[in-house]
Amino acid sequence: MLELSIEIGQLIRKKRKEKKITQEALALQCGIDRSYIGRIERGEVNLTVEKLYEIATALEVDMKELLP
Repeated sequence: MLELSIEIGQLIRKKRKEKKITQEALALQCGIDRSYIGRIERGEVNLTVEKLYEIATALEVDMKELLP
């Protein structure tokens, strides 16, 4: 499971940087703490489907783009 979390986190970071969005801005759009976004991107947390959906919506991408 840890490997999957890391891969998802890397994809989220890649999409966020492509869109030139800071962790802070993404966190504000998702209603979560900036440090939590950092933990997600490092694969330190197990995301819920709801949170993944919120992040995908904020990044304006389809959820499947954030899955390996």
